Amino acid sequence: MAGNPRSTPEAPPVMVRVAAKLNLALGVGPLGEDGYHRLATVFEAVGIYDQISVSARSDDRIRVTVEGPQAEMVPQDHTNLACRAAELMRERWAGPHLGADIQISKSIPVAGGMAGGSADAAGTLLACSVLWDLDTGPDDLQQLAADLGSDVPFALVGGVALGRGRGEHLVPVISRGTHHWVFATSERGLSTPTVYRRFDELGGAGGDWVPTALIAALTSGDVETVSHCLGNDLQDAALDLRPDLSAVLRTGVEAGALAGLVSGSGPTVAFLVGEEAAGRTVAKALVELDQVDDVRVVRGPVPGAQLLPGTLQARM
Repeated sequence: MAGNPRSTPEAPPVMVRVAAKLNLALGVGPLGEDGYHRLATVFEAVGIYDQISVSARSDDRIRVTVEGPQAEMVPQDHTNLACRAAELMRERWAGPHLGADIQISKSIPVAGGMAGGSADAAGTLLACSVLWDLDTGPDDLQQLAADLGSDVPFALVGGVALGRGRGEHLVPVISRGTHHWVFATSERGLSTPTVYRRFDELGGAGGDWVPTALIAALTSGDVETVSHCLGNDLQDAALDLRPDLSAVLRTGVEAGALAGLVSGSGPTVAFLVGEEAAGRTVAKALVELDQVDDVRVVRGPVPGAQLLPGTLQARM
């Protein structure tokens, strides 16, 4: 625990921006004794962001509010992963007397397979460490993140990384160049536990193999080869639950995408394109589909959780 954590309600809020993730490859192995599947996955952080604003309170309450698209789908109580992040930070490092108001501005799709909740938790960890003036380093935040959830550690660091175990054990991956992505989102989300259950019911034919060909392609910067190495062991389960997503995959590739895949547990579908102009063409075709709610054309990789410019100066 820090020696003398401090913050006052008069202090300006701490603002953090945190990115969505995409699994370029997701290999799902057997179920472990802890109830989680063993994974080997290559994460990439992409340019769809939530913004977290955390302000001090004069009491010990931790309160969360959510605004933006699909905000009504996000819990605004202690079950919210961002609220749990603040509680864990307080328990391990700050002491019970500190409170916080957490405001989440959503842009990452909710229940879309892009780890929006994990991103919010990662952003909250960083924000609270600054708000409460705690002596936490990157390793401390990573440990808290791993205790919160499988995708939270990557949301802190961003870029491109290989994840093992539940996805929380990270090794950075060199990725040269910029990737252009088109994401087709859906209003009707998919529950991650439900997709994993269907994966098991279908035989769980994956494996937590390290995708060495993909890692080599990322290191060389060969986007064409990267497109041939994308994969997701959960895709068949997601498509079984949402057969209408097959038409989304087909439409994007026919419109010129190098490759398409379901993002994580879905239902968001991601398409890698060779350049931004091709992305606009693919997006135009996808937006015509009834099962597509929105289309985003973005770049990756991008950094993980970051304090917004001016945050530290405003608190000095």
